[in-house]
Amino acid sequence: MASVDQSRSFVKDVKRVIIKVGTAVVSRQDGRLALGRVGSLCEQVKELNTLGYEVILVTSGAVGVGRQRLRYRKLVNSSFADLQKPQMELDGKACAAVGQSGLMALYDMLFNQLDVSSSQLLVTDSDFENSKFREQLTETVESLLDLKVIPIFNENDAISTRKAPYEDSSGIFWDNDSLAGLLALELKADLLILLSDVDGLYSGPPSEPSSKIIHTYIKEKHQQEITFGDKSRVGRGGMTAKVKAAVLASNSGTPVVITSGFDNRSIVKVLQGEKIGTLFHKNANSWESSKDVSAREMAVAARDCSRRLQNLSSEERKKILLDVADALEANEDLIRSENEADVTAAQLAGYEKPLVARLTIKPGKIASLAKSIRTLANMEDPINQILKKTEVADDLVLEKTSCPLGVLLIVFESRPDALVQIASLAIRSGNGLLLKGGKEAIRSNTILHKVITGAIPCNVGEKLIGLVTTRDEIADLLKLDDVIDLIIPRGSNKLVSQIKASTKIPVLGHADGICHVYIDKSADMDMAKSIVMDAKIDYPAACNAMETLLVHKDLVKSPGLDDILVALKTEGVSIYGGPIAHKALGFPKAGSFHHEYSSMACTVEFVDDVQAAIDHIHRYGSAHTDCIVTRDDKVAETFLRQVDSAAVFHNASTRFSDGARFGLGAEVGISTGRIHARGPVGVEGLLTTRWILRGRGQVVNGDKDVMYTHKSLPLQ
Repeated sequence: MASVDQSRSFVKDVKRVIIKVGTAVVSRQDGRLALGRVGSLCEQVKELNTLGYEVILVTSGAVGVGRQRLRYRKLVNSSFADLQKPQMELDGKACAAVGQSGLMALYDMLFNQLDVSSSQLLVTDSDFENSKFREQLTETVESLLDLKVIPIFNENDAISTRKAPYEDSSGIFWDNDSLAGLLALELKADLLILLSDVDGLYSGPPSEPSSKIIHTYIKEKHQQEITFGDKSRVGRGGMTAKVKAAVLASNSGTPVVITSGFDNRSIVKVLQGEKIGTLFHKNANSWESSKDVSAREMAVAARDCSRRLQNLSSEERKKILLDVADALEANEDLIRSENEADVTAAQLAGYEKPLVARLTIKPGKIASLAKSIRTLANMEDPINQILKKTEVADDLVLEKTSCPLGVLLIVFESRPDALVQIASLAIRSGNGLLLKGGKEAIRSNTILHKVITGAIPCNVGEKLIGLVTTRDEIADLLKLDDVIDLIIPRGSNKLVSQIKASTKIPVLGHADGICHVYIDKSADMDMAKSIVMDAKIDYPAACNAMETLLVHKDLVKSPGLDDILVALKTEGVSIYGGPIAHKALGFPKAGSFHHEYSSMACTVEFVDDVQAAIDHIHRYGSAHTDCIVTRDDKVAETFLRQVDSAAVFHNASTRFSDGARFGLGAEVGISTGRIHARGPVGVEGLLTTRWILRGRGQVVNGDKDVMYTHKSLPLQ
């Protein structure tokens, strides 16, 4: 349950769950049954049944199914003349009677296929006025659940005393949503899930761009704010009915989640504690303000502070960075102390050595970071630079200028020094910043954030850089595509992939750092040894460390290669072989060429020539950094021009692929994408452009009076 959202932690105690399925979920737009969605529902119920949950279904859809069937039957039995006459609306009770058998037949067939037994229980409003009926109902359901049979409830609209389905809202319950709420109380359910055709309750109609999903409903806060759209396209109540039922059930002690029935894993996700849909809970009003609001407020505050930062002069922004560098050095002992506590906790928790290595702030690191910040401060001011100047027409001058992207969200794992680099780049580039580090570095990140924001003047505001401290807030931040302009994840392949799949905000970064060194047959083997050793052992956990060593086949038995392999082993590097190297040299076989060790290990393989090396890199690499060692300039140029990676080196270690070493001052990460920025991303990668047009009252007027010159002008 490590991934359980804090507001959903109660799910660990859930045993009995009622699932209400809306008409819009079980039927398609044309009124026919949505077999795929109903099948997915049954599969999830089967999974929960196997896991020991007691599952009760309340299903709508009988009237809709019956109406579709009767319309078809009427069409078949009608003459052409009959069809020309005005068509009378079908009786709702007749529709219910016809549709109920078809709906239950489908459930029975699907559950039988899954080796699950189901039962049908039809009830009416008046039944619940009888206390003996309610006692017997409870006994029957308890017996069915003991036998692992799924009770399926529906209001018996065919014989209900209600005037007509969809119209009469009187009585103890008035639709299947309120029936589900009533059953949650009668049967003492631990959770009620109301499946809808939208993701949950929104602040307004879901189709409106300004509407935002409400993850936790707080009556005192949301009751007056919400604007409901139309009722369900096919059912009786729509979202209004669901909210009423949810409020009644939750106030009586049964938590309720409204979520989408179109997601084929939504029920399982709710019970795993994922933050999906809208939660109704009796204690919600005593909780802190909902995370989605705090996340938005944090992002908006960062944006507002960034705009104030941009209004400062270049010298004033420079001074902020110099003050940050001084503050880091002044607080080095405190920073190191907090970092040591993180490292100790990580070791006791059994974290792998590469992660602990990335977590550690080594002696001299603070001084190195401060030096990088001062270098960055003394670089040319990157914003408000005129990149291009054009005379569009007489006295009409167009300037293309550099400006900040806006608000950045950086999600990173393990490395607290990344926080310092990213924060300094954000300040220099005039961007607002939200940071989420790994929980293993919480103490280090907290003190570094405090030291850095303490150096930001009041006329900018310390909220320029926000520190996200809980995992819960990330899901909400990823939805803020109207406030956050770019996400840069720094971490594992899994982290990057999860973020890309969970947001509409542009994502810049790389998932893997599978870097190659290729030793050509003409290589200086002493140079090759030096490069390989540095690329592998200087910092094995770095994303620019060598993971695969490719060697020309002519060097299989060369003394120079033997010397390199012995040196690697002597330093403690575990060597794995590709198919050829495994056979030729007896190394343990590598599980995959597409593998980032991030530790003292690497793969070795032999290739026929430089083209084979290039093909291997394209097939198994990650487009990060790749290197060739050769004295043949022609071969080197072939490699440099054809390898499609963010950084390609000749006779130099892959470890040079770094923002500071490139002279960028620092980096927010390395991008292997092709849009916006590629390779080590420094200040320039955090900028975009703004067009400024200076005129003297010119108008277009169909271009009648404008003589376009489009003449390039000097920038100064």
